[in-house]
Formats: sequence, structure tokens, C-alpha cells
Amino acid sequence: MKTSEGIGVTNLRCKYPGEDAPLLFQGVSLSIKPGEKVLLLGPSGCGKSTLLQILSGIVPDIVELPLKADDIRTPSRWGYVFQDPDTQFCMPYVDEEIAFVLENLQIPRGEMPALIQHYLEMVGLHLADTHTQIAQLSQGMKQRLAIASVLALEPEVLFLDEPTALLDEEGTKLVWDTIRKISSDKTLVIVEHKIQGILTLIDRLIVIAPDGSLLADGKPQEVFEDYKKHLMDYGIWYPGVWEDAEAPVDAFSVSLSSLPIMTFQDFAGMRGGKIKTFVDNLSVHPGDWITVVGANGAGKSSLLLAIMRLIPTQGACWIEGVKGYKVEQLAERVAFVFQNPEFQFVTHSVEDELAYSLPGIEQASAGQRAAIEELLSLYNLQALRNKHPFQLSMGQKRRLSVASAMVREPSILLLDEPTFGLDAHGTMSMLEQLAQLQAKGTVIIMVTHDPEIVSRYATRVWQVEAGRVSEREPKPFSTEAEHAAEGDSLVCK
Repeated sequence: MKTSEGIGVTNLRCKYPGEDAPLLFQGVSLSIKPGEKVLLLGPSGCGKSTLLQILSGIVPDIVELPLKADDIRTPSRWGYVFQDPDTQFCMPYVDEEIAFVLENLQIPRGEMPALIQHYLEMVGLHLADTHTQIAQLSQGMKQRLAIASVLALEPEVLFLDEPTALLDEEGTKLVWDTIRKISSDKTLVIVEHKIQGILTLIDRLIVIAPDGSLLADGKPQEVFEDYKKHLMDYGIWYPGVWEDAEAPVDAFSVSLSSLPIMTFQDFAGMRGGKIKTFVDNLSVHPGDWITVVGANGAGKSSLLLAIMRLIPTQGACWIEGVKGYKVEQLAERVAFVFQNPEFQFVTHSVEDELAYSLPGIEQASAGQRAAIEELLSLYNLQALRNKHPFQLSMGQKRRLSVASAMVREPSILLLDEPTFGLDAHGTMSMLEQLAQLQAKGTVIIMVTHDPEIVSRYATRVWQVEAGRVSEREPKPFSTEAEHAAEGDSLVCK
């Protein structure tokens, strides 16, 4: 039932396809009033995104999913921002994407250019030419475009599924500032792991337990205080989680060898015949944990792609003393985790994905089989071993992508935003595993927008500005407590 009088579900029962799939949302009921600002929190895979899609009507109106409910009330005017912006676009060019929305609203063509520029400016997407191919944008820039196209709908209800997951700190702040400005009369239903930036925006917090049941529903401060133990046990993000987490192992400060494992000399990565990333002269030693930081679109992902020779390169990038590796040869020494985990899946099950990179897995040794079982356990994938990777939630896909990269314990591990979409447990577990690899001498080069990771784990920091890579001191960013002092003042005690 479409309504402008509030949204909700009564006695919702839902099941994912598959014989062994458990029942989800066993009798869940909730109601959201017009104008409420609601945050849905829960561990990866608990059904947050599914619930968001049911409340919007995407499920089952567009995407079929077995469900029953006594009543489902969906909005008449709404907009939805997905986790992965590439799933949202209908047109190949930036201006055409927003024009597509305006055409459906029957906006006169003469008014479109000004409106297109208006919505792009609202999300801080500044382009010299709005008729730019979407495929040429960084993932973060794509996410801003997705938000701009939804704002063009002028919706009464906004469903936001981790809309800032791929954005830098400045972009994240800009997006939430924008949503604050335009949402005073709108209903917001948000799924977001980066909670620190929105605690002062929301007025209601709903926490979903791992089995899909509702754990808590109330004012954020009260929920965080009354249910802190549950949040810790379930690995759900809450204010102060970094301070409560175990301290990382001591940084691997002394190289295992005085010889570098990787050296750059006037190295450039090219896209469309133009230099997208450039490294003058930098060396990397065993045990380095390098975080790569910079604004969206600066060239961070291009740097990793260039190291893997997945885009054309110029100059030299020596790895273990050899200059000219091909992609196939690099894969024996360097593992790469894509920003979009689906780009690296090549098999039809979680277990097969982990086994794929091991040679002769049909006659695998007991040690190799044990390694796969250990990774399934470490990344909480045991119950998912037979599922197709594309059937996983975004957080589960991310865990699988990192686990499959680690299975051969490479000399160099390249990770592009490996923690986006992960709950607190998944993030801390992944960082612990990376720290153990680093202690053995593995080089970790990680693109991240998370200041906590930079300040707590990095031994070196590479700053990327307009494509140029330079080293800066790994001085700490603002801590979680300092962020709270700057605005979001909720603290769990």
C-alpha cells in the first residue's frame, strides 16, 4: 500500500532464496512517522539492506523475494541510494543521468541544464564538463552522482544504504550537510556503518540482531547506553568502539631486510592516454603498512591498478628486483583486493573462491585445506561456503574478497577500501589478520578514508593529490573522541 502517512511493516516474515536459507524477520513490526530520521544498525548480513528495500517497495514490487506480512506501508514519493552506485545508473553520461530523472518528472528541456548543475553542486560534484562518461568517475564521485540523481526526484522519503561508504572525509561531511539542509520536511531511513558523522542528524535508532530480529528501538543515546554489551557482542558499530577495541599489535618498525621489495622510478599509471597517477622515487620494504589517502578522484585506486599492471604504465616499478612483470606473474607475488569485490569473483561458491588461487586444489594438501577452513572461520563465512558470491551481502562480499586475496599469503597485498560495508567485528578481525601478515613481513598498501585505521595501524602514509603520490608523516588524524567533541557528542559509557 502506497502512502504519504508514514511507512512500516506488521508481522513481517522473509526468506532468502535457497533450501537451507533461514527465515529472516520473524514477525518483525515497525512504523516510521513522516519526518522521522531513522538509522538502522546491525552486523553485516543481518538484513538491513533487505529491510530498507521492503520499506521502499523495491522488494517485492521490483525484486521478487519470498515474504509475508499482515501489512506493508510504502511511500508514494521516495528516492533510494544504493550501496553500489553502479547498480543505480541508467545512462552513460553524468548530465544524461540527471536529465533522465528530470524527463520523467516532465521538466521542460530548457530548465534542465541549470537544474543539473544545481543538483551536482548540492553534493559537491564539480566537473569541468557535465557531459562526462560516468565510467570515468571514481567510485566516490559515482556515489555523489547517485545521490544527486535521487535528490532530483524531490522525494518525501529518502532511503540511504551506506551513501558515504566510498567518500573521503570532506565528501562525507558535504553529503550529510546537504542531507541536513534538504531533509527538514523529509523522512530519512538510513543504513550506515560510518555513524560518527550522522549522530546529530538522527532522532531514532533501530538495531537489528544477527538473526534479523529487532534488538532495540529508541533514542540513540539511550540505545547506545542500554545495549552496549549487545552491540559489542554482535560486532555492531557504536560511539567509542575504537577505544574499546584491543590495541593493535606493535607496528613492524624494523624491516626484515635492508633491501626494498618494491621501488618506483618516475612511475605513471595511464587512463585514456592521460596520466592518472605518478610516483617519483619511493621504495617499499618488507613489513611496511602504507595507507594511501587523498580526495575522491585524486588517483588512489589508479595507483593500485598501475602497480598490478591493470592499466597502461610508464616508467619503472621494480618488484623483488624485477622491472617487467606481466599481470599473471605479478599475481604470484602481489594480491589485489578491488574496491568493488564483485570484480574479482570467478567461481560459483564461497569455498571455491578461496580455493581458486591455490594450485592443484583437487589434490590439495591437508595444509591447504586447513588454510581454507581457517579463512572461512576467521571471516565468518562457514555458513556461506556453498552460496554464490553474488548472493552475499556487501559486507559478506567484502570479507570474501579479502580472504581470497590472503589465501596464498602474498609478499605484497594491495587493498582498495577493504573495510567499507563491514561491521565492527568484520573490520577489527580483518585488521588483526593484516597485522599478523605484516608481522611476518608482508607489505600492506591500503587505500582508505578511515582516519582511525591511518592513525592506529599505518607505519607510512602516502598522500595523493591530483594524481601525484608523495609521502607524509604518519601523524594521527582526529580520534573518535575528538570527532565527538567537534559535533557528534554521543558517547557510550
